[in-house]
Amino acid sequence: MKVLITGGGGFLGSRLARALKARDPKARVTLLDIAFPGGMERDFKCVSGDLAAPEVIARALERDTTSVFHLAAVVSGGAEADFDLGYHVNLDGTRALLEACRHLDSPPKVVYASSVAAFGGKLPDVLDDSTTPTPQTSYGTQKVIGEYLVADLTRKGMIDGRSLRLPTAVVRPGKPNLAASSFASGIIREPLNGVTTECPVPDTTGVWILSPRRVVEAFIHAHDLPADAWPSSRVVNLPGITLTVREMIDAMGRVAGEQAVARVKFVPDVRIQGIVKTWPARFRTEPALAMGFKADPDFDSVVRDYLATEGIVVPA
Repeated sequence: MKVLITGGGGFLGSRLARALKARDPKARVTLLDIAFPGGMERDFKCVSGDLAAPEVIARALERDTTSVFHLAAVVSGGAEADFDLGYHVNLDGTRALLEACRHLDSPPKVVYASSVAAFGGKLPDVLDDSTTPTPQTSYGTQKVIGEYLVADLTRKGMIDGRSLRLPTAVVRPGKPNLAASSFASGIIREPLNGVTTECPVPDTTGVWILSPRRVVEAFIHAHDLPADAWPSSRVVNLPGITLTVREMIDAMGRVAGEQAVARVKFVPDVRIQGIVKTWPARFRTEPALAMGFKADPDFDSVVRDYLATEGIVVPA
């Protein structure tokens, strides 16, 4: 197995790389990103550079590559703030990557990380896989275009594509990023690390959530499924759990105590609210469940998993 992971320096990409190597120590895994955490170069081939540059892709994508996980993106808030950069990376980069995949020795499996930001505007209370994408952000638009490109190249036999519309991944470790959804991790991560944080949205805001552990499992499961398990659209909405901000904070309180809850301060941010309110929070995901994808059982377990993974000990 010879693998390329774009966005391989990010927290999901690096976790996916280690999970693939743990499953198959003989797998050859290349990571493409603009930067990498310390130590990744010891274990993986790391290529840094612009995803949209053909010469960079040529260094990362060897002709006998069998599998591509395309995770790299300028995230939602960043793509909305910088129109040109968002389209350069999220559209031009995806197009350049898929074009290079056409010329490999054999059509590779391509797992594409899309987003529920594909949806927006006037929507039903509960969405399913038949709901027409109507993105209301540049990021969502770019992700939908990517889905269509993956489906079309698959139809032509150039790749074997599989697109996953990801819920918001919570709890993300590390520092906040430019994603509009960054608050969903911040209101848990910072308090658990003893830091006061600001929540830019009301506590009634609903969020469709999947833990990082389940996201990585979903990438690998999507890759392993046979081609005929996928619909003609080549895309599914992943299962998740719907929670309000208040329900998330309450779950943190049950696991870590009220001192953590007290570290969350509500400071409205109209720009973030304007983006987040376009995203749906409730889905029926029977197709994905039938394909074997899994949601987290509850948010308490997500908080406990974050504490265990990061080695954080909550005072008794």
